[in-house]
Order: sequence, then structure tokens, then C-alpha cells
Amino acid sequence: MDTRQLEYFVAVADELNFTRAADRVFAAQSTVSAGVRSLERELGGALFERDRHRVRLTSLGRQVLDAARTTLEATERMRLLADSSGGLRGEVRVGIFTNLTTIDLPGIMGEFHARHPLVDLRLGPSPSGSTGLARDVRLGRIDVAFLGLPGRVPDLLYRDLAISPFVAVLPEAHPLAGADAVSVTDLAADRWVDAREGFGNRVTLDRALDTLGVARRVSTELSDLGEIPRFVAARLGVAVMPQLTVLPAAGAVVVPLVERIDWVLSAVSRTRPSAAAAAMLELLGERFGPLAQSVEE
Repeated sequence: MDTRQLEYFVAVADELNFTRAADRVFAAQSTVSAGVRSLERELGGALFERDRHRVRLTSLGRQVLDAARTTLEATERMRLLADSSGGLRGEVRVGIFTNLTTIDLPGIMGEFHARHPLVDLRLGPSPSGSTGLARDVRLGRIDVAFLGLPGRVPDLLYRDLAISPFVAVLPEAHPLAGADAVSVTDLAADRWVDAREGFGNRVTLDRALDTLGVARRVSTELSDLGEIPRFVAARLGVAVMPQLTVLPAAGAVVVPLVERIDWVLSAVSRTRPSAAAAAMLELLGERFGPLAQSVEE
């Protein structure tokens, strides 16, 4: 029995799908299947019930799962002890936002590489934004993720990075484009451009609007947060988004909101992160500084 077999087993147990499990552990599906079968032979029983439609844990599989997780965590702790003298090794998988150039992601990752040159970096977004990233961290698909959801997701370790107020982004020809400030109630009748449901900024704003009793129509949804100002400039609607995420776009103007709605940017990991994930969280905390330093113009 080796730790790679246990990693394959835990991945399949979390995903209940061999294809997704293989993607998660960066292995061929046949390799994952062979590893699970080998583990089953060593344990003398089936860990999964398999048919054409689904995969389910057996009674033995459910009993073995907790022990497998504990073993993998213990192995990671042993690696941490070894790394304390020889430098971190392995990889860290980071969930990111696409096209968010207000965060110097290349610079952050470059510094991480300079500190830990033996750690490989795997970066990628989730099609369902912060909601998907939180789920991926909880399931162990990724190690660290940027997150913009309100409140706290259970079973995650948080490092809050910045607070950014929401601002209005309006077409330059909009009647309120020259105002000193605008209320969300004044924009309720407009068409809106926003991120897709599940994105942290969308969840935060939807909750705030519900509290204020403001109903709106989102006529254009995007999976790329940074592109929203360009779509506003094309007169597809108005937007209200965190100031930290707003990229300049010709034909769009930024106007402060009357209401104070805040977006909290965090980095998260599982509650017992790997050594590489803990090092990434530490660096992010250093680069962003104290949370009390709000991101404002």
C-alpha cells in the first residue's frame, strides 16, 4: 500500500466519478482505476460499488475513508518536518479569478517561486466563481483559493486580504454618469450587467439588494468579472461591482454608491493545509497587508 493509492481512493470517494478524480490528481483514469483495484486487493474487499450510471462507497469504503485521510495528513506532516531543513517540495494548486489584473498575480507567484523553487504551481479558475472554488477546496481538488463570498464557508481556513466597496459602473451617456454618488435604487429600472450566479461579488450584491428591497433585471451575465466594464461601455446595462475588480474601459465611468456595500477578498484552504498551501497563505497575507487597510481610491 502506498500513499498514491490512498490519494486515488480519496479523490474517487470525494468525486464519486473516476474521470473527475483522475483530473484532480493529474493522472490517467486507467491509472486511478488500477490504483483503486490494487488497494482493494490489499484490503480484501471492494471500496466502491460501480455500475454504468454511478459510483458509490461500500460499507468498507466508508470505514477506510477516514483512515485514508488521516494517513495522508500524517504523511504531509512528515514531509513538513523534512522540508524544514531541505526546502518545500511538491505542488500547490491555486484557484484564481480570471482577468483580475488589479491583483498582481504573476508577481505574487514569482515571489512564491523564488522562496520555494521546488514547489510546482497549478493555477486555474472555476466556471462557477467563488462558490465553485470553495467547493473545490473543501473536496481537496485545489489547495488554496481566492474567495469573495460573504460570511464564512464551513471547514475552511480563512486569510482575509482586503475589503473593497462596491461602486456603480455606468455608460458615459447615462443620466447619472456625472453624479457625485448614485443610489442602487436609482438604477433599479435599468438593465444590469453582472457576473454569473455563484460568483462572490454577485452573491454579496444580491444579498445586499434583497436587504434594501431593491429588485433588478440582470440582462447580461458574464463568467469573466474583468470584462463587465467593457460590456457596460457597450450600453448593455449598468453594473455595481467591487472597486478592486473594476478595470478601466473607454465609454464607462465609475461613480461611488450612496449605500456602503463591501466585498471581502479572502484566501482559503482546508483547515489543515499542506506545507506548500500554508506557505502560499502566508505570502498572500504579506502581500496584501492588514485587512483594516481597505481598498479605495
